[in-house]
Amino acid sequence: MYHAIVFFPLIGALIAGLFGRFIGARVCEYVTTACLAFSALLSWGVFIEGDHATRVQVATWFTAGDLTVDWAFRIDTLTRVMLVVVTTVSTLVHLYSVGYMEEDPHRPRFFAYLSLFTFAMLMLVTADNLVQMFFGWEGVGLASYLLIGFWYEKPSANAAAMKAFIVNRVGDFGFSLGIFLVFVLFGSVAFDGIFPRVNELKDAHFHFLGQDWHALTLTCLLLFMGAMGKSAQFLLHTWLPDAMEGPTPVSALIHAATMVTAGVFMVARLSPLFELAPDALVFVTVTGGITAFFAATVGLVQNDIKRVIAYSTCSQLGYMFVALGVGAYSAGIFHLFTHAFFKALLFLGAGSVIHAMHHEQDMRNMGDLRRYIPFTTAMMAIGTLALIGFPFTAGYYSKDAIIEAAYASTRPGHTLAFMATLIAAFFTSFYSWRLFFLTFEGPARWGAHAHHDDHATPAVVHASQAVEADGAPGHTEGVAHDDHGHDIEPAHKSDLVADDHHGHGHHGDHTPHESPLVMTIPLGILAFGALFAGLIFKDRFIGEGMDAFWGHALAHGPDNHIMHDIHHVPALVSYAPFIMLLLGFVLAFIMYIRRPKLPGALAAQQPALYRFLLNKWYVDEIYDRIFVRPAKDFGLFLWRQVDGRAIDGAGPDGIAARVVDVTRGVVRFQTGYVYHYAFVMLIGVAGILSWYLMAGLPKPGGH
Repeated sequence: MYHAIVFFPLIGALIAGLFGRFIGARVCEYVTTACLAFSALLSWGVFIEGDHATRVQVATWFTAGDLTVDWAFRIDTLTRVMLVVVTTVSTLVHLYSVGYMEEDPHRPRFFAYLSLFTFAMLMLVTADNLVQMFFGWEGVGLASYLLIGFWYEKPSANAAAMKAFIVNRVGDFGFSLGIFLVFVLFGSVAFDGIFPRVNELKDAHFHFLGQDWHALTLTCLLLFMGAMGKSAQFLLHTWLPDAMEGPTPVSALIHAATMVTAGVFMVARLSPLFELAPDALVFVTVTGGITAFFAATVGLVQNDIKRVIAYSTCSQLGYMFVALGVGAYSAGIFHLFTHAFFKALLFLGAGSVIHAMHHEQDMRNMGDLRRYIPFTTAMMAIGTLALIGFPFTAGYYSKDAIIEAAYASTRPGHTLAFMATLIAAFFTSFYSWRLFFLTFEGPARWGAHAHHDDHATPAVVHASQAVEADGAPGHTEGVAHDDHGHDIEPAHKSDLVADDHHGHGHHGDHTPHESPLVMTIPLGILAFGALFAGLIFKDRFIGEGMDAFWGHALAHGPDNHIMHDIHHVPALVSYAPFIMLLLGFVLAFIMYIRRPKLPGALAAQQPALYRFLLNKWYVDEIYDRIFVRPAKDFGLFLWRQVDGRAIDGAGPDGIAARVVDVTRGVVRFQTGYVYHYAFVMLIGVAGILSWYLMAGLPKPGGH
């Protein structure tokens, strides 16, 4: 059964990739979607009925000296949870893509990439050892590169794909060093060979960079470096917003349940190591808190509907790492589980909006869409409520548990994490309702309405103009993009025309329309999960049945009582997230419904702060100045001076040039005149005679 769950997506990918041009795009869609649906059904089956851990041997991968790596599946509760999340979201994304990508001529390749992505993720979450996990880890990175750059004819898509690949390589370098150190310490990379021995090495030290380090702390920090890259934590987050260059279904797949949660899964899987490395857990906690706060601040001012949701993902990943850092591993995985439903719902709902608006993505060019796409509006409302943690939705149970765990913890950094997550909850509510109000409420700012409504967008127009005057390097917010990356005019210009990838124009006579059934069915299923997944599964994940449900899948040290302590926090702490979401809603309602000119006025009063947030704290510009430009300059120096002038100039090119010079000189003697040749012959004869006569003379003093 587990073989089928893992390998059916690979079969679908191979069929679509190798035979797509022969069997046609429609057959590829059916085959890949059916393979994923079958895997999802099996995953739910093992999730519901499975309550014991098992190991499924596939093959012996390789043996190199003392290192033996098997290809095997580690099946426990953590694996089953991830199987359900990955296969369910991927199946719905496949089904949704049938409608969304209907007019794309390269659908077989797209569905092959989607299925390959899912297979790599399944390899990661079922891994029985670190090398197999790294194989899935890199497979996900490769597939994400292919999907983000799916429309490879666009320079922006190519740049985004390369950025995602390169930034993740930075984190993966630390991850690989961590794997090497694990093998040095434990003599094995298999989890069954590592976890039983962690107590033996809890006080061990390792000499590194000229000093002795606590071995497990150093190991966990290196491993977490990989998680920071894959899960887009602060400083290694820059690839995530740019990944929006891919098609919207790709955004949902990457941001909801697969690639970005790989780091969270990895830390949870290796929780027996992290539990004995408290300093590493402090770093995880602080990093998660900073990421949650940072991404929430940036999301406040974004105008692209997909980018707002992307920064929301980054912020929610920070919540998950806060939970892991304070030892509330089950709460972190529970938030991963619930987040998959409402974040996939939001991304696919945004795709439905973009589809209805003929691939317009700038929220400043929307408004009043609830009258035209009521079903999508309802789905986005449900996703928004779940994201902000409205009572009894999925996000309410998992998100509040993390905030309470951050407060109840006694580990260093928990206060920072608690304050950061609480403030982020307020910001999340504000920018989520800002998205909803700008998109679905208020006056229409699209098509013919953009010409007649003179005061529909002052709240965002003035801010846009303030930013455009900045001229900051790398700044792109003054120009909107459609879902396929084509640049369009600044959103405050009334003569907006956007051409999508399929050649449809966005003109004034196009009325927004509801998406087809094949796109709305996945929205309905995800909405059910966003509403009820928390209520249904809270007792298993974080409630009374938690110990029986998780078993030994997650580590809980003898001093780790965090999941019990959260039930004894003050009442004000329990109500604080709800207060924050109410304040965020009220503020967004005032600013974007009651007084729509207020945001523009605030941006004009605080232009430096507005530009700081809109330019994402200038992290990209700092990286460009410190890393990108020097790397390019150094590369150009090596190419032109070292390789071109020194190596080639003195080597192959230099020798070849001297040979050419000599041959050119020799050629001059080949005139074709007989008297020239006779003259040369006479010179040669005279030279020979002279040498003979001189050589035959006796030497001075000789006899």
